[in-house]
Amino acid sequence: MTLFNDTDLFNSGTEDKKTYDLPDLELMKMEAFIPKEEADRYYHMLLHSTPWHEYQMPMYDKVVTAPRMIAWYGEQEEAGESSLPWTPELLELRAKVEEQTGLSFNAVLLNLYRNGNDSVAWHSDKEHKIGKNPSIASVTFGQTRPFRFRHKTDKTIGQLEIPLHHGTLLLMSGTTNTYWEHHIPKSAKDMLPRINLTFRQVKKL
Repeated sequence: MTLFNDTDLFNSGTEDKKTYDLPDLELMKMEAFIPKEEADRYYHMLLHSTPWHEYQMPMYDKVVTAPRMIAWYGEQEEAGESSLPWTPELLELRAKVEEQTGLSFNAVLLNLYRNGNDSVAWHSDKEHKIGKNPSIASVTFGQTRPFRFRHKTDKTIGQLEIPLHHGTLLLMSGTTNTYWEHHIPKSAKDMLPRINLTFRQVKKL
């Protein structure tokens, strides 16, 4: 895995808060939620210190290696025995997210998109652990990648594409996860790594 040290190329966007008005969608984006210098610090720390690992996932009639790397943190009683204990930096970020959103979260999934070949296919998050109509708060560090949404049933609604910049917060709430799918496409362009944290409220099974 190639590790980059230069964050001067990362676009943190302008300080801005925006909501999106589409059927069945509750989405709020806040650019520059984490200021540039602070976002650079978190990026370097997470990139170099996280115990990233690949994982296997079912696809059609076979099992494949997911095109990204992950790490899962939380209290084992709720997030499961495979979860890692919270780090001071992740607790800092959780506190910032909870203060901004007024919500509480007990687990976080970290995704590392190493380059343009890494991606995530169309999906909505599984409800068996996070419940129906969950709130999921996403914080992005590193390379800007497009985050796309499409309605599961109403094909008259066009796709929504949101660029997620360095330090951006995105909050998905209400019926968003029930009625919409999201994905990050591959890119043929040269891309630096992108780190995404999705804070969740998981339930003990």
